[in-house]
Amino acid sequence: MKTVSLAKLTAFAAVVGGLLPSLCDATRLESQLDCKSSAHRFIAPLVADKSIDARPMRVEANSVNAFRPTQGSELTAYGFRVYAVLGYEQGDDMFKRGSGQPVNDSAYGVVVLGASETVEAKVRASGSTAVVKQVVPMMMTAVFCDSSGVRNTAGPVATEASRNR
Repeated sequence: MKTVSLAKLTAFAAVVGGLLPSLCDATRLESQLDCKSSAHRFIAPLVADKSIDARPMRVEANSVNAFRPTQGSELTAYGFRVYAVLGYEQGDDMFKRGSGQPVNDSAYGVVVLGASETVEAKVRASGSTAVVKQVVPMMMTAVFCDSSGVRNTAGPVATEASRNR
C-alpha cells in the first residue's frame, strides 16, 4: 500500500514539475488590465510578438473583437490562463467593426479560465477597476476595461500584423 502512495506522489510531482516551467515563462497581462490604457496599446504588442492571432476569431455586434492566443503563447492574467483577448478601438484598422452600435470608443480585456468570484477577488486586490463578468459558470470569466477616455494619441498606427490581414 505504501508503494501505491509513493507512486501516486511521484506521478503528482512529475506533473506539477512539468507545469511549473510553462507557468514561469507565461506572459502576464494583469498590469495592463489596470484600465489606464487603450485597446490598441493593449493588443498591438500581443499581435506584434505573435502572442495572439492578428485576425479576430469572432467579432460581436458591439464590435468587440475576440483574438485567440497562439499555440504556445502561455498568456495569463491574475494567475489564470487566458482563453481570449478582447478589444475594440474606433477608427483603428486592427479591429473589425460589428453590425451594431460599438461598445465604446475603446475597450479591451481578456477571458480567463476561472470562476468569477475567484477572478474578481484577484482583480480587486490588484486595484483594477475592470468589470468582471461570468461567461461560463465556474469555468470562464471576462475581465473588461472600458477605456473610452483613453485614446491612441499617436494617431493611426499600422503594424505589420494589421497590414497582413
